[in-house]
Amino acid sequence: MRNEGQACKALRRDGTLNPRPKDVVDRLFHENEFFDAKDLVQVKYKMLRQVRIDKSSVSQSAHAFGLSRPSYYQAQAAFAGAGLAGLVPEKRGPKQGHKTEAGGSCRPDRGAF
Repeated sequence: MRNEGQACKALRRDGTLNPRPKDVVDRLFHENEFFDAKDLVQVKYKMLRQVRIDKSSVSQSAHAFGLSRPSYYQAQAAFAGAGLAGLVPEKRGPKQGHKTEAGGSCRPDRGAF
């Protein structure tokens, strides 16, 4: 079993560390050690499930999971489009080299000087 520090490192590495785990007030996350408020994917999934299966309101569920109503709707659309993988945040930053021209290199041509 991983210790808490390793779990946080893995979540941070994968971009799924919840920046505000203390805002999660849903009782499952406090009563059952399986549920981890630091795991943003798990938090979003449980929020979606609470609305769909348990018939809670969007406002109540978003509050219970420390998220906003717009975050609920974004998660709902992402889940509808890509399933659980849609809840994993996309990598931040440039998607490809942004300092070179297509097919070019970072060094100037020899004839340029």
